[in-house]
Amino acid sequence: MTLEETIKKYIEQEHLLDADKHYLVALSGGADSVCLLRLMLLMGYQVEAVHCNFHLRGAESNRDEDFVKDLCKKYDVQLHLIHFDTTTYAKIHKVSLEMAARDLRYKYFEQLRRDIQADGICVAHHQDDSVETILMNLIRGTGIHGLTGIKPRNGYILRPLLCVSRHEIVAWLDSINQDYVTDSSNLKADVTRNKVRLNLMPLLRDLNPGAANNILTTARRLQEVSSIYNQSVTQTIKRLVSGDSIDIQALRKEPSPESILFEWLSPYGFSPAVIEQISQSLTTIQPGREWTSETHQMTNCRGRLFVEPKQSVRPTLRIPEAGTFVYDETTKIRIEKHEGRLLMKDCQIASLDASTVRFPLTLRPTQQGDRFQPFGMTGTQLISDYLTNRHISVFEKRRTLVLCDTDGNILWLVGHRPTAPYCISPSTAQTLVVRIVHNQD
Repeated sequence: MTLEETIKKYIEQEHLLDADKHYLVALSGGADSVCLLRLMLLMGYQVEAVHCNFHLRGAESNRDEDFVKDLCKKYDVQLHLIHFDTTTYAKIHKVSLEMAARDLRYKYFEQLRRDIQADGICVAHHQDDSVETILMNLIRGTGIHGLTGIKPRNGYILRPLLCVSRHEIVAWLDSINQDYVTDSSNLKADVTRNKVRLNLMPLLRDLNPGAANNILTTARRLQEVSSIYNQSVTQTIKRLVSGDSIDIQALRKEPSPESILFEWLSPYGFSPAVIEQISQSLTTIQPGREWTSETHQMTNCRGRLFVEPKQSVRPTLRIPEAGTFVYDETTKIRIEKHEGRLLMKDCQIASLDASTVRFPLTLRPTQQGDRFQPFGMTGTQLISDYLTNRHISVFEKRRTLVLCDTDGNILWLVGHRPTAPYCISPSTAQTLVVRIVHNQD
């Protein structure tokens, strides 16, 4: 079977391309992308090309651009060119040059696809790229999905060459006398992918000439396994996870608690190593134990694991008089005076005896050692104990606010109870109504 026949069969098998649709081809000028463009033209697809100049290789970057221009002109292909200051982008976003180029490339591809109303973006990943990706994921540590290789379709990104090897691509280009450019940065064993390609892959072929094919065969089998795995894990997560938490005892009874945790917590940025720590501590986990990712935090509370976005430090607000004041981007506090006794039955509203309240007031987060006398109770109580007794999680406790008077006396545990000495009574002549207003309200 010829290369063209193999790729045609793969396109049909994966339902990648339609003859009457319009596609973008990512064209670097290297052998893979040149092969992709030439094959799509031979097969009669409607294509336009896109080339990114990242200005990372000096004259070589400009050489690639000139080559692509000439190639597209020769075959009458519309070419879209863009130039990037990749180095500056990498510094601003604190990422590697490799990651910066990838981000810039795919963001532009999608923007251009929408602008010209293309039906897909064809990129030239092939079998060797898929094997390298599997090995890189294996080295880094990954779940089952990372061992299934590159997918032929990812949204609008399409990969028609995944059924052929780099060797087959180069051989086909040689057979039609089609030249291409070589990216010298791919010949240096500096970044991880290059080390895998230049050092590890030759070693594997030396150990077993069929190593690459064997890895791909295993990946295809794992794709079938992952389908069963996905279905089972998805159903289990739906059954065990309630809101932002999961029951620890129920989790421990599952055949693979770590797999459940991995699929639940990975989207929140928790690393495989941290997830393994959590899984290993399920039988001995202490209340209040915490773990964090870059964006989220998790803790054990009342026999459940809770996960939520990391909290920023909450401010302290000074309130000089009655009125409406902005506490943060989501919360306001509104204070009004009313004649007579006015009792408001709402946990977000406190009715206080105005004669007992001395301004300026302070709205702040709770602090260690805070005490108050909850309305309806005798004696004072630590706020931390009060919240614990009401099964408030650690994260909820940190979000809880108190309203204090000018002397620091707590008037109201916001969202819970006012302090008894400051509540309205039969002798109240004027009520201070304090209301917490959230944006969604």
